Parts: sequence; C-alpha cells; structure tokens
Amino acid sequence: MSRILDQRILLLVISFLTSLQSTKVLSEWKKCGDQECETAMSRVQATTDYLGPDCRYLNFKTGEEIIVYSKLSRKNENLWIGSKGKDFGYFPKDAVKIQEVLIAEEIEVLTKETDFLCLDGDEYVFE
Repeated sequence: MSRILDQRILLLVISFLTSLQSTKVLSEWKKCGDQECETAMSRVQATTDYLGPDCRYLNFKTGEEIIVYSKLSRKNENLWIGSKGKDFGYFPKDAVKIQEVLIAEEIEVLTKETDFLCLDGDEYVFE
C-alpha cells in the first residue's frame, strides 16, 4: 500500500513540474498601447510561414495579416503578441513586416503568469 502511495506522489510531482515548464515566463515585461494591452498597436503582414513550438504561439502563412497587441521587452524582445482571426499568440517579430502603426507611444507593463498559459479552445492546457 505504501509503495502505491509513493508512486502516486511521484507521478503528481512529475506532472506538476511538467506543467510549470509549459507555462514558462518568456519575459517579465511587455510593451503595450495601453495599461491593459487591449488596444491594437499595429497591423503587420507575415513575410514567411511560421509554426510555433506550442499553443502559446500564433501559426501563420506568408501574406497573412496579424494585429499586434503587445511586444515582449527587456529579456525577450524578439517576440510579439497578436491575433489573426480568432487565433491569438506569440510570434517572432522577424517573421513579419509592419503595414500600419496604430499606436505611436508604447508603455511598458509587467507581464502576468496568465500571459504564458496555453489556451486550447476553451481550456487551459497543462502538458
């Protein structure tokens, strides 16, 4: 009985550590158009196809239009956050070109843990 309990605890610990890794904070700061990061900052066009490593990332094809809502800053400035249609996520800024700047003045705000959760459909995904 004790051995089964030990195995269950070990599996629980492994599961917890894996979920922490999948919600890894990519940066502590981000730049936005407003304090809540709800205002569109710019409209960009994909210059290459992109397939992200997990559900936190936005996948797109060359030529697709993306609306940018925030940009990671300081630690990881190469990732922007935006949407195309109903899809939302991170993508490398080098995979797009700016079509139109909608917000000239950016403000820097702290990120939240929820900024880095995978959202698949209506459920949070913990791998």
